[in-house]
Amino acid sequence: MSFLQEFERNGWAAMGERIYGKQGADVERALFRSGRRDLDDFCALVSPAAEPHLEAMAQLSYRLTRKRFGNTTQLYIPLYLSNECHNICTYCGFSVDNRLERLTLDREQLLQEVAQIKAEGFEHILLVTGEAGRKVGVDYFEQVLEWLRPHFASITMEVQALDQAEYERLIRRGLNSVLIYQETYNRDTYKSYHPKGKKGNMAYRLETPDRLGRAGIHRIGLAALLGLEDWRIDSAFVALHLSYLERRYWRTKYSISLPRLRPAAGCQPPNVTVSDRDFVQLICAYRIYNENAEISLSTRESPALRDHLLKLGITSMSAGSKTEPGGYTLQDDALEQFQINDERSPAEVAAMIRAQGFDPVWKDWDMVLES
Repeated sequence: MSFLQEFERNGWAAMGERIYGKQGADVERALFRSGRRDLDDFCALVSPAAEPHLEAMAQLSYRLTRKRFGNTTQLYIPLYLSNECHNICTYCGFSVDNRLERLTLDREQLLQEVAQIKAEGFEHILLVTGEAGRKVGVDYFEQVLEWLRPHFASITMEVQALDQAEYERLIRRGLNSVLIYQETYNRDTYKSYHPKGKKGNMAYRLETPDRLGRAGIHRIGLAALLGLEDWRIDSAFVALHLSYLERRYWRTKYSISLPRLRPAAGCQPPNVTVSDRDFVQLICAYRIYNENAEISLSTRESPALRDHLLKLGITSMSAGSKTEPGGYTLQDDALEQFQINDERSPAEVAAMIRAQGFDPVWKDWDMVLES
């Protein structure tokens, strides 16, 4: 049993009908339900029928987030290890058909980046690469984890999908969390966004969180790339995926990210517009649907919007991000994955968080707690 079977019972068109058929009464039921909300409630909350209820959704999202997470916001930073990639992905600057300079950090370069990141105060780090298994594979990841483990309280990775045994190797080396984004759950169009490379195997990617759960990972992060397909339908599949994983791998923690398609070298523009109001509705819907999931917001979004969204369900934020390997110290103008939108320093983001009455948290977990 894996999520693939659950996914196949829920077609794209049927999920759309489930969302767009909702009425105001369905939204009100979802808002005032006393117990745990189900996928039908989520569909109501992301439907057009919920738009007049956005203020009530925002207030409830705020209360639920404060109840579960208090007045804290965790800060993390991405560290790009490599922009090598063997895939063609139409939305990503690392795509192999983008004929620009590639770079994979060696130990000396990596530790230079670490020194700068640590000087900013970060204890939570997200390691990112393109998908190039021969050059940037499990052996390289094991080395990197060995180099980094003494320096950080927790280490998250966003890399190519791996086998269960490979995840088990990395967990033993100190890997804490993995983000594995499906990009889109639309089976009819998935391959058109991934015409070359292993990422084009939709079934293998769909089952990756199952392999992570069986491997015993501490936390799994899910997302759809907003702007490829109908954001309401893709997000409903994220919610379905989350619910399945929580039932099956109940010891694991979960997070949700909300990446909106950003400009990058050689990449397609968005197929679908996701407005700021849509974005707010989605964040509130996720929080009301699931009180326990962490919700992360990246520097893809503008400073003004990130400031506004802080109170509406967000529990972690990146700050001071660079999306190319060596971006913090080498200044080599290496190929970026995408252009960031919030260029404030980590100190400036932390000051903004405090100004809104929240506590920026640089460290709230340590690997020793699992031993």
